[in-house]
Amino acid sequence: MSSPHYRQLPPPLRPLVDKFYRSHRSPMRSQAGDEVWAAEHAGNIIAALSLRAVTGGQWLTGLFVAPALRRQGVAATLLDKALAEHPEAVWLFCHPDLQGFYQCRGFVAGQPLPAELAERLARYQRSKSLVSLRAH
Repeated sequence: MSSPHYRQLPPPLRPLVDKFYRSHRSPMRSQAGDEVWAAEHAGNIIAALSLRAVTGGQWLTGLFVAPALRRQGVAATLLDKALAEHPEAVWLFCHPDLQGFYQCRGFVAGQPLPAELAERLARYQRSKSLVSLRAH
């Protein structure tokens, strides 16, 4: 496969990301106001991530790669491109199995969360095993 193209999508193209999610039966959806990044190959979205502004930084609300293209560095490169544009704190919640992936990208555990994210994490942890990580 030739190298994918990575970019922040302009808001009018956000529906293409939702179409990508639906095509892979992912429950993920973009939200109005989120900053959406995509990896594209041959005119098709092959991966996407979303960032949402929160107090003190950004919240990575989702990262999804087409299943057939996982473990090829697409997620890592897409995440690196988005983080390079955001020198402020970037938080995320992930399953403990994904912690190593994010730590290799510079995320660390045990960092304080803004109140709005701390409340959300507590609510999510009632039904899911999640860890909080922070970059920058």
